[in-house]
Amino acid sequence: MEAATLIIVLVIALALFFDFTNGFHDTANAMATPIATGALKPKTAVLLAAVLNLVGAFLSTEVAQTISGGIINESEISSAIFPEIIFAGLIGAVTWNMLTWLLGLPSSSSHALFGGLIGATIVGVGATAIDFGVVLSKVILPAFIAPLTAGVIAFTATKLAYAITRRYDSKPDGRDGFRVGQIFTSSLVALAHGTNDAQKTMGIITLLLITAGFQSASNPEPQTWVVFACAITIALGTYMGGWRIIRTLGKGLTDVKPAQGFSAESSTAATILASSALGFALSTTQVASGSVIGSGLGRRGSQVRWRTAGRIMVGWVLTLPAAGAVGALAALLVVWLPVWGIIIDAVLAVVIITFLFLRSRRDSVTASNAMSEVADSGAAVKVKRNPPPTRRQRAILREEARLRAAQEAAAKKAAKSAKAAERSARGPKNGGRS
Repeated sequence: MEAATLIIVLVIALALFFDFTNGFHDTANAMATPIATGALKPKTAVLLAAVLNLVGAFLSTEVAQTISGGIINESEISSAIFPEIIFAGLIGAVTWNMLTWLLGLPSSSSHALFGGLIGATIVGVGATAIDFGVVLSKVILPAFIAPLTAGVIAFTATKLAYAITRRYDSKPDGRDGFRVGQIFTSSLVALAHGTNDAQKTMGIITLLLITAGFQSASNPEPQTWVVFACAITIALGTYMGGWRIIRTLGKGLTDVKPAQGFSAESSTAATILASSALGFALSTTQVASGSVIGSGLGRRGSQVRWRTAGRIMVGWVLTLPAAGAVGALAALLVVWLPVWGIIIDAVLAVVIITFLFLRSRRDSVTASNAMSEVADSGAAVKVKRNPPPTRRQRAILREEARLRAAQEAAAKKAAKSAKAAERSARGPKNGGRS
């Protein structure tokens, strides 16, 4: 019994760590565009996102109930092995989150979680334990429809924003008035992120408690302490930033102007809030990326970097199977070695996470150096524009100054000689009288 309780505690700890990575992985969804346009300072933006993620986590539990009582058929699974299966699935999700964060790819934490759980469940229990109808209707179809819908809404909103303000804005490429609006819309996105993404970890922990017999299966509603733990953890993760992905979304797809940012964030918030109300476990990352691309297409003269967009879309396609494969391998160890499998999985997870974190330190991306690439105007953060000259550059500058001084001296000497010659040609001032 003590070993079983220890495993449950370990699974809850890993689930909360996934919630933490979800927070810093998805900060970009809300705050990349207002930082890029200078509407919010970087650290202010992530603090605002953290607070609103915390608030949003308390507003809805529909998505949590989809996960805890929809995707996986608890009746098909023995409560004795299910904590280990969840643990294996979480390893797949956390590994993919950390890898895509290192690469700066705004992939879906949600699909990483679903992929890891599905892969681990199929290997550990069997395909009959997965409700593929729910997976198709509430995970896969929204993954295709939501980014497209958000992109179309953002495209239309951007067109309207530029059409309405064309005659009245003296800066047609800037539209600084939209910066104030961006503070409101980005706040909505952060709130929506809390209502959707924080629920997923709540659902996982609730599912664990149900299968372990600590909660009734007839009531998939998350317990109060679960809601508080997940809300606080995702808020802390959000405050950590996620600057690599902010850099990708803020400038990697298109140069974002205030009107575009306002339109993209409005589209993202509306799509996510609607999906949360319907219980769809949507990827806020995919919605935000679709909105940014749509807003880029909606501004005349704007250029979408399709190569970067292609990279992101490849990440979307790979997320479910890649996280599923890692979760399946972790589950395989649990099946083969019921006790040692958990230990090996835990050690491997720590090693992989530590390696990816240390690798990220070689090319550290923080609020300062991420913003220097995101905001062209430097409005988002003050950066040093001109680095100090090298020794060779200083020597060249000195030589150029010496040549200029010599040229100026020669010019003065020539002017003086010319005046002397002119006086000599006019003769004495008295006209030659003695």
